[in-house]
Amino acid sequence: MAAEPVVLITGATGEFGPYVAKAFAAAGARLAVTARKLDQAEALLADLGLGADRGLAAVVDVTQAASVAAWVQAVQAKWGRVDVLVNIAGGFKPGKPVAEMDEADLDFMFNLNARSAFLTCRAVVPVMLAQGGGKIINVGAKAALSAGRKQAGYAISKAAVLRLTEALSAEVREQNINVNAVVPSTIDTPANRANTPTGDYAKWVGPDDLAAVVVWLASEAARAIHGAAIPVYGLVG
Repeated sequence: MAAEPVVLITGATGEFGPYVAKAFAAAGARLAVTARKLDQAEALLADLGLGADRGLAAVVDVTQAASVAAWVQAVQAKWGRVDVLVNIAGGFKPGKPVAEMDEADLDFMFNLNARSAFLTCRAVVPVMLAQGGGKIINVGAKAALSAGRKQAGYAISKAAVLRLTEALSAEVREQNINVNAVVPSTIDTPANRANTPTGDYAKWVGPDDLAAVVVWLASEAARAIHGAAIPVYGLVG
């Protein structure tokens, strides 16, 4: 990464986001982070020791184009560029069998995981093209490649994220923009442990380890990687 790159992180205050924010902050980045509540985003930046010169907190509805566009414009107004976008915003909702799913269930998962990634990518790409390059890292899921029972909505939405990654990469790779995805299995977070009390946590992906892969994909060391879906499964087969 360049010195003090400008890194945009959606879903920065969730279960996994703070690990990514911490890793980029340690690398000297300036961070623009989103959250559902402004005080959460501000608290994250304060915890990382980032003042107004290196941190920008915002409430952004990543499923709404106008909200995303306003955020990217605010980042440009503050720092004049966008070097890295990390799409973490998303989530999993326990599903139903396909035959019992409501359309609203599918819409919720698709908007949260896929539409959000599409809108943020669409907003930052013109900025990256104008400045001569950039890095985009999307967060997929193992379920996008191999779905299980009652996972249709989640799996479909995360599969769309991987196809978006491939399509966008094909469009912009020759303009010095790297677009890639990480594909974790279950991340070892408190929420996931609570939802899976009998899980074998030692086999899950450590959030620090996953964050390190994200930061690597944003580095010059990964400049030859385009359109990849990097599996980060821990010890899960």
